[in-house]
Amino acid sequence: MSLPETFHDLHRGDRPLLLPNAWDFASGAALVKAGFPAVGTTSLGVAAAAGKTDATGDARDETLVLARNLARLPVPVTVDIEGGFSSRVADVAELATELASYGIAGLNLEDGRADGTLAPLDHQTTMIAAVKRAAPQVFLNARTDTFWLAGGDPDMDETLRRVRAFADAGADGVFVPGIAADDDVRAVVEAVDLPLNVLFMPGKTGVARLTELGVRRVSTGSLLFRKALEAAVASALDVAGAGADAPAFSYGDVQALVSR
Repeated sequence: MSLPETFHDLHRGDRPLLLPNAWDFASGAALVKAGFPAVGTTSLGVAAAAGKTDATGDARDETLVLARNLARLPVPVTVDIEGGFSSRVADVAELATELASYGIAGLNLEDGRADGTLAPLDHQTTMIAAVKRAAPQVFLNARTDTFWLAGGDPDMDETLRRVRAFADAGADGVFVPGIAADDDVRAVVEAVDLPLNVLFMPGKTGVARLTELGVRRVSTGSLLFRKALEAAVASALDVAGAGADAPAFSYGDVQALVSR
């Protein structure tokens, strides 16, 4: 069985696929050694490790290098390509073809843009369809940032409109980062006959409850990378005898670190 087929199957098990997100080869290899059946990448971690900000399309080269290396792992790997690193459909389809040639099993493609807006729906569905034509064997996780960019006031109608359109365009799964309330999660599960990916958020999206709601994939996003930064600073402070608590790093904190 090929890796892409195996990755598809991991979304149909008795429990959701718990997908940890790596930012370099060592973190990916460590997660595989820990027993995880698949590994994803975190665009924040990949970009920040290179001194770049996330979601700006600047980390294309780093993402490709990491993907080529992670493809050596003995488990399926899915790669976060932000918005495709280009607004041109042909460019994104070509990128998908290249990643598939490495043996990458999945792609995560988002509709959020660096300016805080959503890509026009017709453009996004055209891109999804083009990616599936270019790399039909790859599991395309189509992400909508309707919750992520909403600032606490998401438009549920727009969310459902987008995930349905993504499904019609050929996506293999849908991803709504930031969604947490039971009714909202249930509405998306019922709206499309595709695996729903939910972002794990401590204290908000427990795996057991998401399983009950029908979620098929739970990813950690940038959480592991941010926790690794916290642990590194804590260790350095401990060596220095500073006696101070290490700061927790939010997504915005990391973006600020690398944008200075």
